[in-house]
Amino acid sequence: MIRKAEDVKTEYREHMRGGPGTAQVTNFIAGPEEMCGKGRLFAKITLVPGAGVGHHEHENDSELFYILSGTPEYEDNGTIVKLQPGDVTICPPGETHAITNNTDETVEIIAVIVYA
Repeated sequence: MIRKAEDVKTEYREHMRGGPGTAQVTNFIAGPEEMCGKGRLFAKITLVPGAGVGHHEHENDSELFYILSGTPEYEDNGTIVKLQPGDVTICPPGETHAITNNTDETVEIIAVIVYA
């Protein structure tokens, strides 16, 4: 299967997971069935200055972020870390995280959620 760029869906999520501002989410898959039931998200998240994804816990899945551009602040179980392009984060089941763009540049992230 091939999904052309013009067929990829983009949505805007205001206060995503309780975070500030609006996150732009470009979904590369149409749903969990395209990940053979192994996950539910494969997307690019774009955070303009001041936007973020709020603090939340993963219960039955893990979320991975790959930082494409920008230098967001990542909250890893209560610890704040500054990230840069090329960094990878992993939030396994039972742990918490959040990410915020507190800079003047746009942040782009590849996000994947896989089931535990």
